[in-house]
Amino acid sequence: MLMNILNSTKAKVLTGVLLAQSAIFYGMSTTEFVPTMPPLESMPGLDGWTIVSQSKPEQEIQDLLKADDALTRVFKRGDDELSMFVAFFRTQRAGVVPHSPRVCLPGSGWTPTDSSFVPVTVPGRPEPITINRYVVTRGEQKSIVYYWYQTPHHISASEFAAKMYLMLDSVRYQRSDTALVRIIVSATDQSEAVADAKGLDFVRLAFPVVTRHLPR
Repeated sequence: MLMNILNSTKAKVLTGVLLAQSAIFYGMSTTEFVPTMPPLESMPGLDGWTIVSQSKPEQEIQDLLKADDALTRVFKRGDDELSMFVAFFRTQRAGVVPHSPRVCLPGSGWTPTDSSFVPVTVPGRPEPITINRYVVTRGEQKSIVYYWYQTPHHISASEFAAKMYLMLDSVRYQRSDTALVRIIVSATDQSEAVADAKGLDFVRLAFPVVTRHLPR
């Protein structure tokens, strides 16, 4: 439904207005609220899952990413293993924006085979959040990738929607901080349906933990 709205004539007109407002804000405003946040390394773990490793991006990747903080954690529960990556950007005013996994994963040799938006019911929210579900393969390997863009006011699956909300928040709240959250579950040694069920359960568990740690 969101994409239908975004593709409508009214939405295109609204986008033009938002662009004008954003240009005014960036051109005239000298103040922006730039939040601080505890290091991602201090983010709590997840009930029932063991953190088997955590790491920062290599310097070469960090130079490209330009996030103020980023962390990858690998979780294990029994035979199940998933990874979660979080990148936080305190401001996007200087043109520093999250890199879409749609670009980064193919650049790492993964081939996309399926892409969709999926609604996920999460604790603490009256309505489901909508996130990206992205299936990729590399040789005999297959993984399901879930990701979304998160601000204090919006959860976005669409890169276009994330940019639109950025303009709104820049004008209304004088802030442009955002986080990219990406979760990967392997579907190589299990069916895609089984991997999907585990991955979405993990999203439901991880979302409130990540939300409590990010600035509000």
